[in-house]
This record gives sequence, structure tokens and C-alpha cells, in this order.
Amino acid sequence: MSESKPETHSLNSSSRKLPDFKQSVKLKYVKLGYHYLITHGMFLFLSPLMVVIVAQLSTFSLNDIYSLWEHLQYNLISVILCTTLLVFLSTVYFLTRPSSVYLLNFACYKPDEERKCTRQIFVDRSRLTGSFTEENLQFQRKILERSGLGESTYLPEAVLRVPPNPCMEEARKEAEAVMFGAIDDLLAKTGVNPKDIGILVVNCSLFNPTPSLSAMVINHYKLRGNITSYNLGGMGCSAGLISIDLAKNLLQVTPNSYALVVSMENITLNWYFGNDRSMLVSNCLFRMGGAAILLSNKLSDRRKSKYKLINTVRTHKGSDDKCFSCVYQMEDSVGKIGVSLSKDLMAVAGDALKTNITTLGPLVLPMSEQLLFFATLVGRKVLKMKIKPYIPDFKLAFEHFCIHAGGRAVLDEIEKNLQLSEWNMEPSRMTLYRFGNTSSSSLWYELAYMEAKGRVKRGDRVWQIAFGSGFKCNSAVWKALRTVDPKKEKTNPWMDEIDQFPVDVPKIATI
Repeated sequence: MSESKPETHSLNSSSRKLPDFKQSVKLKYVKLGYHYLITHGMFLFLSPLMVVIVAQLSTFSLNDIYSLWEHLQYNLISVILCTTLLVFLSTVYFLTRPSSVYLLNFACYKPDEERKCTRQIFVDRSRLTGSFTEENLQFQRKILERSGLGESTYLPEAVLRVPPNPCMEEARKEAEAVMFGAIDDLLAKTGVNPKDIGILVVNCSLFNPTPSLSAMVINHYKLRGNITSYNLGGMGCSAGLISIDLAKNLLQVTPNSYALVVSMENITLNWYFGNDRSMLVSNCLFRMGGAAILLSNKLSDRRKSKYKLINTVRTHKGSDDKCFSCVYQMEDSVGKIGVSLSKDLMAVAGDALKTNITTLGPLVLPMSEQLLFFATLVGRKVLKMKIKPYIPDFKLAFEHFCIHAGGRAVLDEIEKNLQLSEWNMEPSRMTLYRFGNTSSSSLWYELAYMEAKGRVKRGDRVWQIAFGSGFKCNSAVWKALRTVDPKKEKTNPWMDEIDQFPVDVPKIATI
């Protein structure tokens, strides 16, 4: 490879942190948010207009209608034009109105107890492979101690075995265990017949066999022949929300349908057996896991659904070379394949997050926060006033936050820059501690944690934020349609041990 390999272990303190969100926000990012808002303005304008018209007409008596007709019968052309316009606007509204997307339920895979891997087991098995120098074994031990991962995360059998056996057969076994385990739980929860599923989206960044993972699901559950299926690869940890956004768009053009989304990553064939430290970090962070989510656009499913999808906002920074290469799968100097993490990763993630939340802000923040933010921005950018930037309080827009559990350093910086409380960050920190970085599925383990704690109440708003290679930052906003009773969530991966959390996890930077 002609690509230069970034040295993660030589990061200086400034490159470990996200950009300070109190610094300048570019006006073009604000314009993105308001453009997004205006493009949906027809629904914002027509909805209250229709309500006002219907409400006014409902107050008319027969005499009122007759009197109105007497006044208008001599101006028949005006009546026809007004009626035609009203019918046209109503038709446009109802034909172009997006269908509501409901989340019936979701399930997270919990591996068997024999897959648990303590820090000591991790180091011992790594030593027995003979692939790592003693210095790099100690480097990995240090990363594990500071990463935020606990002693009960999971690794597949092929990696834990001595000697390890990373082959295609073992990778398929891991994929089947994760996908089918999560889907079985989901179907048991919802009672939906697999034959009724019309849309399937599966995402896994690094493992893309032939036939595809989506084909494996179709074959195993004997899904119908005209199913619309997609298999997303190479899109990193943010692919879970990309899958949700894709399923949402497909549901807009497929009436009365169910969409099954499966998010996972595969460890077996992507374990790094070299000594490039920029690639060793992923060994220490990524763990076995996956989630299955069932969406519906059927109005009849609203009553039994948990959440309604409100917004999805996707941000892609791939046009910038530094962003594109900050998470890069490549060969090291001796030809061993791994995923290299650049020293610019934190800065890139922060820039992508800043763009994403500035676009999302006009859609979710109360008007008071938007006006304060915009007035401050205009004062600083246009009037050149020396005033501090205003950081909107996203806690006024959301009750719960699911931030991708990629590593402790990212969580620490997001907590600081978005001014979130320890309570807001608890689901993300506990997911990282208990399950590790499960890639695109980590957001669902976090939501499962909130449900197991009994935190989700009817009307609550949940913000999911995910980062991924490319570089991408994606958001999804959900509204709880009912209060979730944890006693009824028997397949929740947290239920048997929820009373043990939270634990005292010291805030130490990952690297």
C-alpha cells in the first residue's frame, strides 16, 4: 500500500479531543438545517390550514351554508376556482404526505456465557498466538484498562480458541448466531409472521460473503420471493442509522409493509494479528453483538408500537481526504490486514457531529433556543460583535440520548461539548462497559438499557447519534408512543443484571 499508516499511539493531547463546539459554526451548516426545514414546509403550512378550515366548517349550520351559497351563487367562477384550488391542495397534501414509520419492537443479541472475555483472558490468549511483541501486548493491556470496557464483553469462539481459527466457516457461524439470535427474539416479541416482511436491510461493514448476509436471512426464515432486500457493507459503525433511513424511504413507497433491519459487525475474519499499533486499538474495542429492528407503516400498528420515527439526518464528509482516510482498512508493512485509526479521528468526528447537529437543530429545538442561537451567530458573523457563541441546550429537545459507544474518549468529549449530564451519558457508558463497541448495533443496546431501567415514558424523545468510516455522522429521532414496562421485556439483554448498573467507571481517555 502506498498509503501512509497513521500512528495512533503517538497522539498528542490536542488530537485526542473533539473540536470545541463553542468555536465558530459556519453559516452554511445553519443553512442546511433551515433548508431541510423549508423543504418540508408544505406539511407545516397545510396541516394547520386544513385543521382551521375543517374546524370553521364544522360550526356552520344549514342556514349558514344556504346563506353562504346565496352570496356566492352570482359569482360562480370564483366558487369553482376556490373549490378547485382547495381540492388540488388537499390532493397534493394527502398524496405527498410521508407515511408514519413505527418501531414495533427490537431485540439485541446476548452471546452465550462461554463467549465472555475478561481483560486477562484477552491478554493471555493474545500472547499464546505468538503474533504480538511483548511491548504490544502491554500496549493492548493499557488500552483495555483505559477503554471503558468491563470484564464481561464477548468474543467469538474462533478468536478465543487456542490457536485461533479465523476462517470463512467460523465467520459464517458467528454471523448466523448473531443475526438469527436477534431475529428469533424479535419475532417472538412481535408475533409477526416472517412471510409478512416485505423489506429487509442488513448492514455489516467488514464481512460481506457470497451469498450475502441478507440472502442468509431470507434462506433461513424462508422469506417471500418478492421481498425488497439490501445488504450494506463498508459503511462503518453508523450504518445502523443508514439502514433505518433506507428502510424509512422504502416504507414511503411500499404501503402496508413491515421492514426488518439487522445491524451487526463480524469479528472473526477481522481480528488483527500484526503489530501496527494504529490497528491494534480495534482489537481492544470491538466486541461481538448485533440487533434486529422491526418497522411498520401500518396505521393499525401504531397502538402496539413502541416508537415513532420523527427525523433522520445524515452527514457525509467523504469529499475531504483527511475524513475519508481516518478509518482505513489496509495491509500493514508485513501484509496483515487491519483497520487503521488515524490520529485525526477525534477531530474529524467532531467536525461531522457539529455539521449534523447544526442541521438537526432547526428540526427539533424549541423556537426559543433557535432564536438565541441564530441571533448570536448573526451577531458574531455578520455584525462582527465580540460575544460568546450560544450552545443550544439539546436537553430541551430530548429526554434520552443514545451516543454510539465507540470508546471512552469520544463519550467524554461529547458529554462535555453538548453539556450533557452523567445521567444522560449512563446508557452509552454502561453499554461500552458491559458489551464493548458492538459497532452499528450499540445504539440499540443503549435503548434497551433505558427500557430495562424503566426510564422510557410515553411522549419521551430519543436521539440516536452514530459515527462511521467515510467519514459519517448520522442521527435518528424517535418519540415513545407508550411507557415501556421493563417487567414485560423478558428478552432484554440487560434484564438479568440491570440492578448491577451503573458501576463506577473512571473517566480516562481511551488513548
